[in-house]
Amino acid sequence: MGAVMKKLPEVILTRSNSLPEGEVLSPKEFLNLGSRAAIDQAFSRLAKAGKLMRICRGMYVAPVKSRFGTRAPEPERVVQALAVKTNEAVAWSGARAANSLGLTQQVPVRQVFLTTGRARTLKIGKTKIQINHAPRWMLASAGAGEAVRALAWLGEKQSTRVIHELRKKLPQTEWARLMGLRAVLPSWMAGMIGKEAIHA
Repeated sequence: MGAVMKKLPEVILTRSNSLPEGEVLSPKEFLNLGSRAAIDQAFSRLAKAGKLMRICRGMYVAPVKSRFGTRAPEPERVVQALAVKTNEAVAWSGARAANSLGLTQQVPVRQVFLTTGRARTLKIGKTKIQINHAPRWMLASAGAGEAVRALAWLGEKQSTRVIHELRKKLPQTEWARLMGLRAVLPSWMAGMIGKEAIHA
């Protein structure tokens, strides 16, 4: 067992260095190599040595090496990798969606994502990322999903003012997808989208 114990950090590092930027590692993936305590200790030591970064309980990423030194991986890549690992849907928050669609000039100060999984805070280098739980209807993908998240964030009153603008901004295919999502959306949002389609 002693030989395995010594090799454990090397095995973990070799695996982490072979992964794309932002890919998430969990001690559970190495349970075939030793006891949970030994694996946790190896991860803890690697994190203390700066060879891995602990982003939240039981999840780690490798820092990115460049000719300028090392840096934390891009937060969006980490969030996407974590979503794949935990089998959750994830997307930028409604504030970010509203901003990227040009429905608000307000630039979100914090990086906030929505997930179908549990809420958590990630620490990626010096950056804190908030991941909030959201109902599945808010996590639709592509332009229609962005529109849904933006409208939910703006709320009924504000959305009434921007729905026509949103209709013009969205490609025809995404507007059709948005129309198709009405059955799962809140009543006020579904009604507003339906009314806008009639006036268009």
